[in-house]
Amino acid sequence: MAKKSAAAGPAASKAAGAKPESRLAMIRRARRINRELAEVYPYAHPELDFRNPFELLLATVLSAQTTDLRVNQTTPALFAAYPTPEDLAAANPEEVEQIIRPTGFFRAKTRSVMGIAAALRDEFGGEVPGRLEDLVKLPGVGRKTANVVLGNAFGVPGITVDTHFGRLVRRFGWTEQEDPEKVEAEICAIFPKSEWTMLSHRVVFHGRRICHSRKPACGACPIAPLCPSYGEGEIDPEKAQKLLKYEKGGFPGQRLSPPPDYPGLPAPPLGAA
Repeated sequence: MAKKSAAAGPAASKAAGAKPESRLAMIRRARRINRELAEVYPYAHPELDFRNPFELLLATVLSAQTTDLRVNQTTPALFAAYPTPEDLAAANPEEVEQIIRPTGFFRAKTRSVMGIAAALRDEFGGEVPGRLEDLVKLPGVGRKTANVVLGNAFGVPGITVDTHFGRLVRRFGWTEQEDPEKVEAEICAIFPKSEWTMLSHRVVFHGRRICHSRKPACGACPIAPLCPSYGEGEIDPEKAQKLLKYEKGGFPGQRLSPPPDYPGLPAPPLGAA
């Protein structure tokens, strides 16, 4: 069905030499995509396991250059050994390195998380600050990490521009920017502030499950009629169905402790068969 309906969508208009899409039309289409993604992923959530702002901050820093699954499999031991910034700041770096080794770049990440812990202890009374301008001063913390923490631990709306988000918003024709801060600014201008955090989750969920980097499952995509990039991936519905990941493909998700409304399977702990 997606294949047939997409033929009359933006991709077909573009191929037929129609007028370029106006900004108003793009905004309307973007907001419709957001509404439809909300129906597809009503359970969208941050895919890092955490119980408080400190855990989310560390998990987000550790997620660089690895999967959320690998982080979630690694952080239980880290959080058990060092539950507070004071504990982590006073830790033996070699012991921290051993714990977080599975996440890759473990020496640099150890310096970052221990530096964050020391800064929280010395400058913020052992608490994670709830302001972007304070968060970005912490070692290894940029706008992306800060927005993840603000949106999911403090309820402060923000756009999180990771590789999935950037790829999809360019495919959707919402921006042509490559620089994450410019992408963030342009997407923020399209959507109400109240939508920013959940929009980020929905787009990332879609990028991980259906709109993959190398071979998007266009033939199984529920928003194909709204996508100007329809056809970049597999358009055969049966073949596309086989490309779906996580709960869309019947496989475990990335969280060991997913939210109660998550329809998929929990991820296995580290070392599980």
